[in-house]
Amino acid sequence: MTQADRWKIRPATTRYWEFCDQIRSAGVELPESGAAITFILPMPQSWSKKKREQMHGQPHQQRPDLDNLLKALADAIYEDDCRIWNYRSISKRWGNEGLIAITKEGGD
Repeated sequence: MTQADRWKIRPATTRYWEFCDQIRSAGVELPESGAAITFILPMPQSWSKKKREQMHGQPHQQRPDLDNLLKALADAIYEDDCRIWNYRSISKRWGNEGLIAITKEGGD
């Protein structure tokens, strides 16, 4: 995003702001430390049933980047996300439906 995205309407930024609104309205919480986060990205409908079965739960190794997903999530939850100082694990995998799973594993 750029400074102009605050006033210039583009499809990518519109989707980003809608994502942030969904996260906030759902009351998603992200601990400041010890979170294990898994992003489940939906498989394309165009994939065959065989390919979908084969890829379910497998690592998602294409765009969007993991760091961009994490940044969007943290920005949506925290006004100042510098409070987050530790993650236990972060991953992205293929699934039938989009989902963000957040669990707090032991910690400080």
